[in-house]
Amino acid sequence: MMKFIRPLIRFKNSYLLALLTAISVLPVAAQPANFGTLSLAPGFKPSQGTATGFTGGSYSLSTIANRDRNNNPCIGFGDTNPDHLLVLDKGFERLKVGVNSEGNDTTLVIKGPKDNISCGDDSGNNKDASIESSQWQAGTYQIWVGAIDAGAKYKYTLSVQE
Repeated sequence: MMKFIRPLIRFKNSYLLALLTAISVLPVAAQPANFGTLSLAPGFKPSQGTATGFTGGSYSLSTIANRDRNNNPCIGFGDTNPDHLLVLDKGFERLKVGVNSEGNDTTLVIKGPKDNISCGDDSGNNKDASIESSQWQAGTYQIWVGAIDAGAKYKYTLSVQE
């Protein structure tokens, strides 16, 4: 008759066991924005409100929300992580967030404090997206710049204007 030998692992230090247990139950930490953070206060210089990036990805931005607080559809494709973070030190009466990708078909999804969602698509005769609204609360906003077609890669400049 064959004996089966079961390997025995002994932890000589209970702290190691506690650490391994804690690591296994912690959620994955949130990823930072793909292209960085804009931190703005009222009266900011125009150059402080610009950032660059590129679209790409096959994550449907409608997964974040089908429609925003104004019933605008949330459309386009991007990355699962936000492309930019916008940190407002104080509230703003009015802001415009726009994309310039030289006329490519872009979209915007902005998720703000208290999960407040704003979505934007074409602006006027241009296929680049923008969102203009009032009463921006102080806090952190996640910004996704998407493309209407999954996987489309367009370079863009994001601008925030008072």
